[in-house]
Amino acid sequence: MSSALLFGIFTILLLINLPIALAIIFATLVTMLATIDSLPALTTIAQRLAAGIDSFALLAIPFFIVSGYLMGQGGIAARLIAFAKVLVGRLPGGLAFVNVISCALFGSISGSAVAATSAIGGFMIPAMKKEGYDKPFSTAVTVTAATTGMLIPPSNILIIYSLASGGVSIAALFIAGYLPGLLVTLLLIAASAMYVRKQGIKPLASDQIEDFWPALFGAIPSLMLIVLIIGGIIGGVFTPTEAGAIAVLYSLILSLVFYKQLKVEDLYPLLLKAVNTTAIVMLLIGASSAMSWMMSYESIPQTLSETLLDLSDNPLVILLIINLTLLLIGTFMDMTPAVLIFTPIFLPVAESLGISPLHFGIMMILNLSIGLCTPPVGSVLFVGCSIGKVNISEIIKPILPLYAAMIAALVLVTMFPAISEFLPQLLDLI
Repeated sequence: MSSALLFGIFTILLLINLPIALAIIFATLVTMLATIDSLPALTTIAQRLAAGIDSFALLAIPFFIVSGYLMGQGGIAARLIAFAKVLVGRLPGGLAFVNVISCALFGSISGSAVAATSAIGGFMIPAMKKEGYDKPFSTAVTVTAATTGMLIPPSNILIIYSLASGGVSIAALFIAGYLPGLLVTLLLIAASAMYVRKQGIKPLASDQIEDFWPALFGAIPSLMLIVLIIGGIIGGVFTPTEAGAIAVLYSLILSLVFYKQLKVEDLYPLLLKAVNTTAIVMLLIGASSAMSWMMSYESIPQTLSETLLDLSDNPLVILLIINLTLLLIGTFMDMTPAVLIFTPIFLPVAESLGISPLHFGIMMILNLSIGLCTPPVGSVLFVGCSIGKVNISEIIKPILPLYAAMIAALVLVTMFPAISEFLPQLLDLI
């Protein structure tokens, strides 16, 4: 009864467009008031809101958010695009491939799909239109490719999953995201190639492409951030939180001193945006922590786990059910609350079937990444449509093959744990 009340109120509040953090808090509070006395209920929800963000590991999130904004405005995107052009620009449909690779590179550096959509899409969508691509397809490519930054580190959502799962190594999660992220990138390129072939779009003329070495030297300082952060974490030189602080310092030096595309007076509005984003994320984390406590108090995860295990003892069948459920959840819930709320529900089921928390986490993040470009709540989809100046209805047709590519990647990652676990095992992280 309490689970029906909790999820029923939550769904109704979402349908009336109440902000998701407030929907979680109100649904949790009403359910608490219906099951326990008012004073303990109010005290408990206040405690859980505070305890949910009382974690040292979460300090990495505001650092990576700031570094992402610095990269978005500091000239890094343009240099990554130039580098991608010299790699694949001459191929048929080269600009679509440039878009995918640029989004993957920028997303992996900034850790933000929205930042990648804004920074890369603002440049690539007009450039693709100029070369004969239609705006809906150009927007669809940007929107789907930007989600690869959720898998390729540094990624804030992987840090949040580590917290929700009870302490899966952040370093292992970071390394585990590389091959799945690369797989999604390659499949998106393949889907784009099929579209371009049907449209008969010609490759870029050779005189429009920068020389390889200048483009490479321009991109190396940006790409070195990945080596610095991941190498430092794996080598035990610093923690993920310290890596976030180093990312801010490195991005600041790169933007102000090396590329000189950011001025000191630009820092205040940039930091203000970062504070706003951090506040939203932290409120979501605190609210989701309160809902997770309520579900545990009412034994909802245990009940759902028993129900799933009664259906089948085949790991692939259970993972199929979980994936279908998460795909549905991703259409109306943002990634942060989805990870915090549903990890405690589904992870015990996966572990009982011998599925590692690392493999499950990568599968879950890849699954929910698809929701970022799915209406009605897909934040990346709305940002991309705004930048591309297209309606959502216009990109439905061109985005479907790209959706199919992401689903294919999800199926492969689900069926073959080695895609997620090979690199962490190779580096003795698991």
